[in-house]
Amino acid sequence: MAAVLSKAGGQLVRVEDAMTALNLDRSSASKTLARWQLQRWLKRVGHGLYAPVPLDTHATEQVLEDPWILVPALFGEAYIGGWTAAEHWDLTEQLFRDTMVFTTKKIRDRRHAVNGILFVLRHIQRKLLFGTRTIWHGQTRVQLSDIHRTMIDMLADPSTGGGIRHVADCFAAYLKHKDASAETLIAYASKLGNGAVYKRMGFLSSAYPDQGTLTLACRDLMTKGNAKLDPDIPCPRLVKAWRVWIPDNWRPSARKGEGASA
Repeated sequence: MAAVLSKAGGQLVRVEDAMTALNLDRSSASKTLARWQLQRWLKRVGHGLYAPVPLDTHATEQVLEDPWILVPALFGEAYIGGWTAAEHWDLTEQLFRDTMVFTTKKIRDRRHAVNGILFVLRHIQRKLLFGTRTIWHGQTRVQLSDIHRTMIDMLADPSTGGGIRHVADCFAAYLKHKDASAETLIAYASKLGNGAVYKRMGFLSSAYPDQGTLTLACRDLMTKGNAKLDPDIPCPRLVKAWRVWIPDNWRPSARKGEGASA
């Protein structure tokens, strides 16, 4: 019977799937799924949400090989972004175990674990849901930040990109990408409305002589006040030209010459 539900619901099984497939009311369907969970035919991965357990799965292994299919069911209006999207768009060769998700749902804890799968969450306003693409994973439609939104999100909050040094490497890869667009970056940054993005992006782009258009646009749109290059690490040096505080050990030779002199 669990196999029938698996075919009806795809990679995930909901109470509604059991109601339809087994002709049960909600209460009976919920109890049936709970019983099958105890029998280890199913594993609960969310409220009213189950994953079929493959016959060759050991108790210590995670049931789902693809964490992406859980995102719409668990986090509602949401998209996969940050370091996870950077991997998808080949902006980095670094592999991250956790999946970064931006969601409109209120979150109590930024880290959400489901059967060995860890999601790192960031809350986002519904009006800021732009710059995403639909990706199909099996039968599940998932939203993913496009390459430009991925870059802007990481510049807005470097922690979503694994820290500013990794974000800087992703930025260098972005500039070499066939889809790179200074106009789109500026348009997205303007729509996001985070003034620190212009300072970080301008500081990084100033290292690349062929990025004059992007650098000048960032300078023209730069807001008042100073911002940290990375709010999560000490940044004692102020680069006045970009109104950005940078780490003491940030050297031009280490980062391909980024940044003007303070």
